Formats: sequence, C-alpha cells, structure tokens
Amino acid sequence: MAARTRRTERREEPLSRERIIEAAIGLLDTAGEGGLTFRALAERLATGPGAIYWHVSGKDELLNAATDAVVAGIMTADTNDTAAATDSADTAAGTTPQEAIRGLALGVFDAIEAHPWIGTQLARAPGQSPLLRVFEHLGRQVQALGVPHAAQFTAASSLLNYILGVGGQNAANTQTHLARQPGTNRTEFLDTTSAAWADLDPDAYPFTRNVADQLRDHDDRTEFVAGIDLILTGITARRQVAAD
Repeated sequence: MAARTRRTERREEPLSRERIIEAAIGLLDTAGEGGLTFRALAERLATGPGAIYWHVSGKDELLNAATDAVVAGIMTADTNDTAAATDSADTAAGTTPQEAIRGLALGVFDAIEAHPWIGTQLARAPGQSPLLRVFEHLGRQVQALGVPHAAQFTAASSLLNYILGVGGQNAANTQTHLARQPGTNRTEFLDTTSAAWADLDPDAYPFTRNVADQLRDHDDRTEFVAGIDLILTGITARRQVAAD
C-alpha cells in the first residue's frame, strides 16, 4: 500500500520540446556534441527515445534548437527582446548603436565561453536562425551608425566574423588548457606562457618578447571589447570618408 502511495505522489513533469532542449543544452555542456545522443538524452529525461522523436526529428534539429535557445536568451538579456525591437526603440531607450553592438558581442562571447559548442554550431549553419539573429542585430546597428548601404554587409560581416572567431578561439584555448594541464588556473598558465615568450630568440621574435608582460596581465573580455572598438572606429572612419 505504501509503495502504491509513493507512485501516486511521484508526478513527472510532462515531456515537452522545451524540456528536451533544456536537457540537450545540459548534456552538450557536460559531454560535448559527441555526447549528445538520443539514448543519453532519454536517460537524462527518464523517458524513451521514441518520445523525444515526437518533438524533434533528429540531432541536427536538436542542435539548432539548443543553439537558438541560447542565442535568444542573449538577445533578450541584451536588448529586451531585440528581435521585436526597432532601431528607434533602441535610441529611445538611450542605447547607442556602439553600445548595442558591444553588449551583443559580449553576450555572445560569454555564451561561447559557457557553452563552447555554440561557436561551432553558429559557424556551421550560416543560413539558420541562430546566426541570423546575431547578424540581424548587428546589421540594424550598422544601419543606425549611418553606414552607406553598399558597405553595410561588409561592416556587419566583419563584426560577426570577429565575434565568432575570437569567442570560439577563447573557448577552444580554455578547453585545450584544461585538457592538457588540469589543476592549473589561468594566472599560472599565463605566467608560464609569458615567461616562455620573454625567453624567445630576440632576433626572431622581437615583437613577441616585447609584449610578453602584456600577455601575462591581459583580460580576455577587455581585449575582446578593444577589438570591437577598433572595428567600430574603422567603420566610423569609412562612413565619414564616404560622406565627404
């Protein structure tokens, strides 16, 4: 009788597409893309693979949905539902195009660091909605900057490529470091690398030796934003030249 009562009180949350995507994100974070199988997902959700197939058709759709969920969260946090916002609404809220671009860039950077598989998925499917969300936001801000139409694609693409490239490389560096040197922290790793740079052949690597101390003391997010500002400076300068 007691056992029957326990079964009655134990109520499982209904399986939904949202629950599946949430579980898939957790599995991707811990096991990577290779660990995302419908069998592993079914075990995590305490259900059968067939029930999951009722909501998603396969792994590709699941990866895209998981990526889109993370990217949609970035947009909501950065611009209070940018997907539905207009440039005029951004201006009314007191956000400049430069600030909006920096905010989105940092959001994507942090998301890739927290979910390293995101960078690969965004780069792999340029025509799908997750990447298009980011590109659309960047494009709107490029337009708001007054960039001539003929240069808008180049400006938005340059920003996008920088964000994905640096964000993905930062995540890859972190993963590689943890795999090769478990137990060491970032400070120890940078101290060791900086010392190795400072000890290079001065004739072959004069520049690298000269910035070895900057490597040791740098902050990844600060350097990332500095790169965004360099691109924005170039975009602004080209806009001014075109206007003259």
